[in-house]
Amino acid sequence: MSSSPAALVRAFHDACGLDARTVPTEVSPELGAHRGELLAEEAAEVVEVSSGAPLDRLAHELADVVYVAYGTALVHGIDLDAVIAEIHRSNMTKRGPDGRVARRADGKILKGDHYEAPDVAGVLRAQGWAPEGGGDAARM
Repeated sequence: MSSSPAALVRAFHDACGLDARTVPTEVSPELGAHRGELLAEEAAEVVEVSSGAPLDRLAHELADVVYVAYGTALVHGIDLDAVIAEIHRSNMTKRGPDGRVARRADGKILKGDHYEAPDVAGVLRAQGWAPEGGGDAARM
């Protein structure tokens, strides 16, 4: 069996009879809200253990966030690996021509003059998504 998060989560969804779409699809507001609540629950657990908890607890909670995020993508029929690749491409443009980055006081890397926003809508269209009205409502 593959060890990719997408394949593992798909196997879980298939085994448990959970939604698993193959084309980007809007879901019911109830299902969307439920997935959001699951993600918020897992993210809160990461916050809880981020300071002072043993490293294995942090690793566990981080993995739970990723697992639920991949599950949410699967419920929506989104190939999250492709979206992450596009976000990575965009993030790499935060570097200047000299390879340097601008940072906020807390260390967060900022968007520089050469930054290119990710084309998430384009990635989803390549996966078969047809947004209502044909626009890029999902552009992030």
